[in-house]
Amino acid sequence: MKPSIPKGTRDFGPREVGKRNFIFDTIREVFIKYGYQPIETPVMENLATLTGKYGEEGDRLLFKVLNNGDFLAKADETALTERNSTGLIPSISKRGLRYDLTVPFARFVVMHQNDIAFPFKRYQIQPVWRADRPQKGRYQEFYQCDVDVVGSDSLMYEAELAQIYDEVFAKLGIEVVIKINNRKVLAGMAEAAGCMDQFMDMTMAIDKLDKIGEEGVKTEMAKRGISETAIETVMDLLQIQDLATLKTRFGDSPTGLKGVEELEQFHRYFDLKAPQNEVKFDITLARGLNYYTGCIFEVSAKGVKIGSIGGGGRYDDLTGVFGLSGVSGVGISFGADRIYDVLEELDAFPENATRSIQLIFIAFDDDAHAFAFKCLNEVRAAGINAELYPEPAKLKKQMKYANARQTPYVALVGSEEIAAGQVSLKNMETGEQTRLSISQLIEQLSQ
Repeated sequence: MKPSIPKGTRDFGPREVGKRNFIFDTIREVFIKYGYQPIETPVMENLATLTGKYGEEGDRLLFKVLNNGDFLAKADETALTERNSTGLIPSISKRGLRYDLTVPFARFVVMHQNDIAFPFKRYQIQPVWRADRPQKGRYQEFYQCDVDVVGSDSLMYEAELAQIYDEVFAKLGIEVVIKINNRKVLAGMAEAAGCMDQFMDMTMAIDKLDKIGEEGVKTEMAKRGISETAIETVMDLLQIQDLATLKTRFGDSPTGLKGVEELEQFHRYFDLKAPQNEVKFDITLARGLNYYTGCIFEVSAKGVKIGSIGGGGRYDDLTGVFGLSGVSGVGISFGADRIYDVLEELDAFPENATRSIQLIFIAFDDDAHAFAFKCLNEVRAAGINAELYPEPAKLKKQMKYANARQTPYVALVGSEEIAAGQVSLKNMETGEQTRLSISQLIEQLSQ
């Protein structure tokens, strides 16, 4: 049987992992700088924890895990006979792979509420799974890098999270647009259009705007039973590009006005420091997930045709469904896999991102091999990543290996080097070669 992997998943070799670690390390460094603490949650959650939190489409994309053992023993016979998969699932599957990191985080907060100090600022870098159709920039297994704070209503945190987006992407060398909106603004649109009872239908349609266009959104809303008059009002409001104009249109919508006020408060904080990337209000930004209640974010890369590479927002009572009411939270996520694709397309990874080794020792004979191993221990003790070719093979073979590993230096060891207590250090880029003691070699490479 020919080996394979499931659709929507990928293997990563050393070069790819090196590049991915560059992304993770850059993001983690900024998270820590802003005072966020790491946590981890299980790959699997109870389906009861996950379902109903992501909207109709999200529930459909959850990976379900079959119960242990004879999972059909307690299967719903009626659902099984009728081939009703939706009705059958509760009796054969109690667990699912996590769809994102936010809902598991909310569950974590409730379970550990007596062990953490509020506001609680956490970051999490782990894989998630979605039964989506694999395509460019969209995978069934991918990493998210999340940063959230719970236990405060302060819009200072929205500004801080936008700054984190701005700083991380500047460090990664990606020019982005950071878009911001507010779910209360969208609710104000629904109120103004007289379709508040169909709010979720409206937002789910608007969320597809960049994929299906304005006519597609109109058709989608009509399919969901929204009236033609309401659709025209919504589409008209979607043309507004500034908060001042929006405020005049929300005279009869307290919810909409509250959303505008929150966006203005965000800017009072955020505008105190000039961003390195473009940050703009986008009324068409909807973020289809049910749990968002306030400011919402989405990030897209300039010059690359790919979906969003980051998103998030405020969720006022996500912990309430787990029994802890009144704990507001806000968070953002980085789509590490899409960020990887963007950096590849832009050829923007730094050269040293794939370099795991600084130095390889090459020995000419058995005595030199033993001497090189002693030198290797000293070099490693000094914090330099190094290795020794496993045998004193032909020079050509050892150099071919060093080239394949893309090491910047090799240390050549023969009888002359042993007699002098030195090694011949060769710069693999320039070809320059110098005789150095181990202490001198350590000093040079440490710089």
